[in-house]
Amino acid sequence: MSLIQDKIIVITGASSGIGAATARLLARSGATVVLGARRIDRLQQLVADIQADGGAAVAHALDVSVREQVQDLIDRTVAAYGRVDVIINNAGVMPLSPLAALKVDEWDRMIDVNIRGVLHGIAAVLPQMQAQGHGQVINLASIGAHAVSPTAAVYCATKYAVWAISEGLRQESPSIRVTTISPGVTTSELAESISDTQGREAMRSFRATAIPAEAVARAIAFAIAQPADVDTSEIVIRPTASPH
Repeated sequence: MSLIQDKIIVITGASSGIGAATARLLARSGATVVLGARRIDRLQQLVADIQADGGAAVAHALDVSVREQVQDLIDRTVAAYGRVDVIINNAGVMPLSPLAALKVDEWDRMIDVNIRGVLHGIAAVLPQMQAQGHGQVINLASIGAHAVSPTAAVYCATKYAVWAISEGLRQESPSIRVTTISPGVTTSELAESISDTQGREAMRSFRATAIPAEAVARAIAFAIAQPADVDTSEIVIRPTASPH
């Protein structure tokens, strides 16, 4: 029997890209996936697709930058299923621009979603997992947590923060598995949030070689599928031909 089967797994940012691919894969593996995202129409279509394929999924409207909404998602999950086995803090934004462009509102949005959103997920689920005596927190960082590039300074800073927060949580929580997933260039809609011309051109070049979201989903599934006494602390996954 798969070690993913029958797990209750919460995924944020699940309406597209890595989140949606992960939801489909985990549901096919027998997990119940509880999906949150701002685009509820797309989320409901994903749930319908998963259910039509024989899987178990539910959708909730979610803005991870609002702590109360994240807490409500976890509370509803516990009320419905009695536990949360895994949370995948996947929601993220990537409006790249040079610092000199002074797109402070976009910096704030990255901090709110990429850092605060992860912290809100941890804050919502940690007491429940501690009470259960088990659980797994999977945070999506980026290759940008390991290497900074022009136009990506703030984005990389947020993803380094995700890496640091994850490592701190791992050290503080011996009964909880903590995994950081750091994807390289991956096919997704993140680049659509780039308003700066220079940042958009840099990302177009950067994405000349990319792996599909399903590849990252398989890495996430691998981490979940390990025995309870094995914590896959970090996975870096990127295109074979990528120099980044």
